[in-house]
Amino acid sequence: MKQVQKGFTLIELMIVVAIIGILAAIAIPQYGNYISRTRAAGAAAEIASVKTAIALCQSELGTLTGCSSGSNGVPTLAASKNITVITSVTNGVISVTTGATATDATPLTIIDTPTIPTVAGGGANILWTNSGSSCDATRGFKSGQGDC
Repeated sequence: MKQVQKGFTLIELMIVVAIIGILAAIAIPQYGNYISRTRAAGAAAEIASVKTAIALCQSELGTLTGCSSGSNGVPTLAASKNITVITSVTNGVISVTTGATATDATPLTIIDTPTIPTVAGGGANILWTNSGSSCDATRGFKSGQGDC
């Protein structure tokens, strides 16, 4: 009787290894982008309470001057996986370094600056503008997200 071949040939194994290599070459950078965007979004969520407190402070004082971390009801931020360094919260401007990174591993920043709209009768909403490096569509916020 003839013996039947069992197992895989070398070419079949090489094809499988090539397919896995191609998938890994695509998936690993995308996973890094995903993690970075997640940390940027987490940082934005963590500073949301401070933004609310700054809005209340501005409402009570009539100005953003004095709406700083630890005074007039504005809480002090704590460092976390999403916010690695709290640079400052001064007169309504929030400056933090996030856990999100650029492609060269440089930490991305959020610098949220409040603007009180000037409309007849006074503006009810504060507009926030992020001028930090986290406005990076690849590894941070896309346009229209995170005050970008």
